Amino acid sequence: MYQYLLFDLDGTLTDSQEGITRSVDYALRTVAGIETADLSTLTPYIGPPLVDGFMDNHHLDHDTAVRCTSAYRERYREVGLFENRVYDGIPEALERLHRAGCKLALATSKPETFAVRILDHFGLTQYFDVICGATMDGRISQKDEVVSETLRRLVNPTPEQTIMIGDRLHDVLGAKKHGLKCLGVLFGFGSEDELREAGAYALAESPRAMADWLLAP
Repeated sequence: MYQYLLFDLDGTLTDSQEGITRSVDYALRTVAGIETADLSTLTPYIGPPLVDGFMDNHHLDHDTAVRCTSAYRERYREVGLFENRVYDGIPEALERLHRAGCKLALATSKPETFAVRILDHFGLTQYFDVICGATMDGRISQKDEVVSETLRRLVNPTPEQTIMIGDRLHDVLGAKKHGLKCLGVLFGFGSEDELREAGAYALAESPRAMADWLLAP
């Protein structure tokens, strides 16, 4: 059984699609003059760092992507943060893991200040020993950088003791850079093919299955 569990947030603990896609749409309209007819086409923004998302998905230059990210955060911090819901079964799964003596940490590419507010809002903070996210100044933005800082705050547990849990390839690849395995969850935004191709160690179809796998001897 793994002792240290690093959780992604969006698509792993909460369904944040509405808040993220509406905030991306706002940023694209106000900064770049780009209209989006179907917000579901903006789901690729969920997971990776935002600047990368604006550059990769809409081919914006770096300066415009940075301005879009600022506009996104203006809306997200006031409204989008709470256009969100916890996946059914997540509180119960976290409770089981916490009671079993596991050390839970949040490792998200979302700004840490937003992540703290979200966990507080949904009553999930009590389960976490460490809450780590990206910095607003861009010093920490990539998933592997977030994982590195999370491990530092956990006082550098060994890879044998530690596993990442997430729904996107960025979680798998960020974990791999530190020699960690990743349990992929299939109830988020990434597909089974995406997770398998990235090298997820195992897959879980539900929060209950996730906890069962993590608690297996």
